[in-house]
Amino acid sequence: MSINWTINSTKVADKQAAKLSEKIMLKLRLLFMDLATKGPAVSEWPNYGKLRGIKGDKRHCHLQSGKPTYVCCWEVVDKKRKIIEV
Repeated sequence: MSINWTINSTKVADKQAAKLSEKIMLKLRLLFMDLATKGPAVSEWPNYGKLRGIKGDKRHCHLQSGKPTYVCCWEVVDKKRKIIEV
């Protein structure tokens, strides 16, 4: 498993992640690992898709569906340098 993409997390995302349960935090870490190794297109994650109507290459997936629903959003900041911001 080689890491090809750099994943940057914003301060807002860090603060929100600190409030998550262990179960959801584990899923978030697994998503980060998938993003780092496979890139921004992680279609095997539930409800994965590009965010439409928004400028830039922004995508999302569900970490948990139902009530409450947890969603993670990310943006491809630089395709050449392979940088993703969550």
